[in-house]
Amino acid sequence: MKHAPALGAPPAQEKQHVMLLFVGLMLSMLLSALNQTVLSTALPTIVGELHGVDNMLWVITAFILASTITMPIYGKLGDLMGRKSLLIAAIVLFMIGSVIGALANDMGVLITARVIQGLGGGGLMILSQAVIADVVPPRERGKYMGMMGGIYAIASVAGPLLGGWFTEGPGWRWVFWINIPVGLLALAGAVFFLKLPKHSGKPRLDLAGMLLVAIATTCLVLFTTWGGSKYEWNDPIILSLIAGTVLSSVAFILVESRTAEPIIPLHLFKDLNFNLSTIAGLLIGLAMFGAIGYLPTYLQMAFSVNATESGLLMIPMMGALLVASVVSGQLVSRTGRYKWMPIAGGMLVAIALFLLSTLRPGAPLWEICVYLGVMGLGLGLSMQTMVLIVQNSFPLRQVGTATASNNFFRQIGATLGSAVVGSLFASRLAELLVERLPAAASGGGAAGGSNSLTPAAVSKLPAAIKESVISSYNDALTPIFIWMVPLALIAAALMCFVKEKPLATAVEHDVLSESIAEGNILITADDADDEAAASALGSSTQSLVSGSRPTR
Repeated sequence: MKHAPALGAPPAQEKQHVMLLFVGLMLSMLLSALNQTVLSTALPTIVGELHGVDNMLWVITAFILASTITMPIYGKLGDLMGRKSLLIAAIVLFMIGSVIGALANDMGVLITARVIQGLGGGGLMILSQAVIADVVPPRERGKYMGMMGGIYAIASVAGPLLGGWFTEGPGWRWVFWINIPVGLLALAGAVFFLKLPKHSGKPRLDLAGMLLVAIATTCLVLFTTWGGSKYEWNDPIILSLIAGTVLSSVAFILVESRTAEPIIPLHLFKDLNFNLSTIAGLLIGLAMFGAIGYLPTYLQMAFSVNATESGLLMIPMMGALLVASVVSGQLVSRTGRYKWMPIAGGMLVAIALFLLSTLRPGAPLWEICVYLGVMGLGLGLSMQTMVLIVQNSFPLRQVGTATASNNFFRQIGATLGSAVVGSLFASRLAELLVERLPAAASGGGAAGGSNSLTPAAVSKLPAAIKESVISSYNDALTPIFIWMVPLALIAAALMCFVKEKPLATAVEHDVLSESIAEGNILITADDADDEAAASALGSSTQSLVSGSRPTR
């Protein structure tokens, strides 16, 4: 296998630059991924201290909702005007939200901070993936995407541990302050190492599409969150939200079919691989966030472990995710075969969900570790491979939009998973606590009653009352896992129909001509493909593949 240098740079220097760029992108993804996991172990204490157990789900859902809405916007704007300035803006916005969260003194301010973080977080996720597509060919992209998937595993191990350590040490506010030094490193990487093609001309923005996708997504999340819990399904508010979802979605489709630069082009849906990967990604996202979003809270309450220990119990899942993600990425780069991975991944996720539904208080902790390990293997085989399938289905000039659209629907699944599971969990928990706790004891010694229960408060309760709280948490969450098994099975079945298209071994000619002088393009081709790749890319690219330096 040959690694040809970019114009004006020797091979070693070119590869070093790509790796420095990749490290900067990984820091950006770490910033977003860490934010979603560091709160998990700190959440019971945070909502207890701020007297907001009934609003617990919004601490998670607010971030996912905001990032979901902005994903297609960042993707389209990146294709139109370049990704560097957008990535810098996303990092800064995320850091501003982190500062507000660290200073929050009530649930309203905290949820607002999470919204601001989400507005930046959507860009961190999408732009990092799209930049890799700008500089690395699909055949080699597998190992890079695998390592990026590993970032979520690292963050998911470090996040709960840091969250637990901060909660028991300097205080939960440090789960927000920790984003500042990481954000500064990511910002430095974007400023100094990110050199991408310049985009000329003034982009035409799809403002109507942006507004309509925000309205549709918000209405969807609100009615799925509130329906059957805060409001009855036939309540005028819920009916209005359902109508808003339908009408704004129809209006969005009409607008996208007519606008010059739609944020989610309708022609994407003509590609079978895009449709299958997107639907499967939505279902996996729903199952993933629905299952693991509240597991640390459940473990602290039902198994009487502290915040740090609940983070440690998540390590098997994240370790398995890391191994599966990196190994699968290497296998894709070496063999070019990838279809089997999301199929196997979906099956493993279904098995893990079933196993988690059998959890009971007092079960051996090794059982939890095994079940979570199976979940991690399934997610590691699925997530980044689906993104690669989508990116390989479209030309590079559309890869940001395609990646963002795919991630948008996956995040819709994540948002629905967090919202629906959180709503069912919270409402069922409230009912069970009322049924099983004596009225005088339901406060658990907390000023806010059952709404202010924290793991520390529960540990001090009399044995009989403590048992009632533990059983309530268990019976409120574990039955939900079995309901999500069909989602993972359907995702696996859909991926059976994916057409395994060959992965390109070089960056496209249309972007290469703009990018070659930036010293950012890593052109890689198998020996057997060198002649064909050179012919397809033209004479200037041919000299690159052969290792010589072309003239300008």
